Amino acid sequence: MKKNYQPSQIILDRYAKVLVRFALGGGKGIKKGDVVRVSSSESGRRLYLAVCNAVIDAGGHVLSHYSPDEEQGDRRRNESFTRYFYQHAQDHQMDHFPHKYLKGLVEQMDHSVFILADADPRALAGVDPKKIMRRGVALKPFTDWRHKKEWEGKFTWTIGLYGTPAMAKEAGLSEKAYWNQIIKACFLDQKDPIGKWKKTYQKLEHYRKKLNKLTPKIDRLHVIGPEANLWLKPGEKRKWCGGGGRNIPSFELFTSPDWRGTQGWIRFNQPLYRYSNKITGIKLQFENGKVVRSRAKTNEKLLKEMINTPGANKIGEFSLTDRRFSRITKFMAETLFDENMGGPNGNTHIALGMSYKDTYAGDASNLSKKQAESLGFNDSSVHTDIISTSSRTVVAHLKNGQERVVYEHGEFVL
Repeated sequence: MKKNYQPSQIILDRYAKVLVRFALGGGKGIKKGDVVRVSSSESGRRLYLAVCNAVIDAGGHVLSHYSPDEEQGDRRRNESFTRYFYQHAQDHQMDHFPHKYLKGLVEQMDHSVFILADADPRALAGVDPKKIMRRGVALKPFTDWRHKKEWEGKFTWTIGLYGTPAMAKEAGLSEKAYWNQIIKACFLDQKDPIGKWKKTYQKLEHYRKKLNKLTPKIDRLHVIGPEANLWLKPGEKRKWCGGGGRNIPSFELFTSPDWRGTQGWIRFNQPLYRYSNKITGIKLQFENGKVVRSRAKTNEKLLKEMINTPGANKIGEFSLTDRRFSRITKFMAETLFDENMGGPNGNTHIALGMSYKDTYAGDASNLSKKQAESLGFNDSSVHTDIISTSSRTVVAHLKNGQERVVYEHGEFVL
């Protein structure tokens, strides 16, 4: 019987050190005595153990959040508690929010590492999307509390990926080829991956600084190409973020525009994986900042249900990935990697839903809800990244009437 491909322990130990000693702490790693919540399903067990060990080696404390693989493919999906919950939970159960437990958890933890490892990427296929959206709304305060603590500089997080046979199959790759993408993308083939990450982020910071210097002068951004004719308004008091360790890998620079200035249309050549479903051929039309028409070749109903969630019909993020930095060359069927894909045209993605208030060019911890609304920051229980790797140019239309190309042929040209 053929065994599944397994990455070496050396690779996993390097991965864990990158997550704990670099990604957390905004590129500085954790400090002695820090409390780290480590979350994983059974499929990610080997990386989970390596991360827990790395936390201990760094002098930290582990809060374990480890769960069995509920999803085991078509024949055993009825064994999934998550699926059973959505199929059988009553209204009061759908809306239950364990505020004491989750509030205490947010207060206790200084960092969070989440390991993605899906035994069955289609585990919730066929579940009523309205129920999934409803549950997300009920749990939104947990997200809000974490963000508040993050903006106060008291909490950091990162996400890593442990490739499973089912995920590799979904991406159309062998398990070894899938893991080769993870290894290359995270610089795990280097003896000093943390050093490589720091050098890469130094180069990325060069363009981030240039974008932030230009942004106060920009009135609108025009995204134009064979599959886009979209206008975005960066908005007042905005900055671009990226390179801080959130998500490994991450090569993107992003901002949260003033949602009210979004106008035009955009198509996405990459599929969206959401709630265990695959949505393909997405096209969105914006008018006065809102999605007025949405189409998809597959699972269009799910797309529309998501957009009908409060705030999910508005833009929350605009992101660009420079092809010179990303080592991701294959479709991975996982947003964490696909939103950072390189390739000949780089990567553009937008997110519908929640804005990132850390793109506020000021102290985000002092930004009130009323102030955020007045600046055009969007709020929602969802944040859905939709990705395209097709050719496009981004032109900045400045307030003085001049135009300047900022992104072309998959590269920043500042």
